[in-house]
Amino acid sequence: MNKKQVEVMRNGQGFVAALDQSGGSTPKALAGYGVTGDQYDSEEEMFDLVHAMRTRIITSPAFTSERILAAILFEQTMDRTIEGLYTGDYLWEKKGIVPILKVDKGLAEEEKGVQLMKPITDLDSKLDRAVERKMFGTKMRSVIKSANPEGIKENVEQQFEYGKKIIAAGLVPILEPEIDINSPDKAESESLMKTEILKHLDNLSGNETIMLKLTIPDQDGFYSELIEHPKVMRVVALSGGYSREEAVNLLERNPGLIASFSRALVEGLHVNQSDKEFNAMLGKSIEEIYRASIT
Repeated sequence: MNKKQVEVMRNGQGFVAALDQSGGSTPKALAGYGVTGDQYDSEEEMFDLVHAMRTRIITSPAFTSERILAAILFEQTMDRTIEGLYTGDYLWEKKGIVPILKVDKGLAEEEKGVQLMKPITDLDSKLDRAVERKMFGTKMRSVIKSANPEGIKENVEQQFEYGKKIIAAGLVPILEPEIDINSPDKAESESLMKTEILKHLDNLSGNETIMLKLTIPDQDGFYSELIEHPKVMRVVALSGGYSREEAVNLLERNPGLIASFSRALVEGLHVNQSDKEFNAMLGKSIEEIYRASIT
């Protein structure tokens, strides 16, 4: 594991950029950027267009390690190049930004108030490639829809089960049991989930360390125990459907919690903007998210 990257992730001032929309979410991401479905004829063309969008973001002069600690990448992005370098190499060597890989294969159908991850059947080979591509860690998402104790227990168990395999491969896993911001019993789900996470953290061995990516809690400072836990390198927050303004305002009220925004980060960016307009909008977004992350 790269010691300099560990220092950046553990103690750096900034946030994590989530650029990991996969096949299912890519059309929506492109549409938000002004590229509609009638502008591409195949999945291959769609992925070319989204890589062009991500390349424009990553190579922007606004996208720097002064504000951004790490970037989460989709598998295809990891395997593609930017200015002749694999994306992860470009991020670290040219920008000083830590590369992280999304490894999950999407969500299973809802049961017991949660959506577990679909089985990651190719995890071993994916981790081998992540190491080869010099990824620092991984990210995987599941969802909690309601405060069902059994479902939440299974959700957290699955995250830690995969997390241990990822640690064994020499990578740092970001566990993401997202709680739906529209859940009618969101606060109760947060309490149940935190209890389960703490149980698993206390059972990690001496050299096992994780990160957590969580929905911003209803109660300010509710995740302070997780942020301060010795087995947790960092706790980052997802925007979860909030606008950038809402997400930033909520984040500011949670000291120690830093952003890992996706849609809120790219809000306002458009394919037809000039480079000056694009960089100015991205810079404004990055500054707002950075300020909330260091509060």
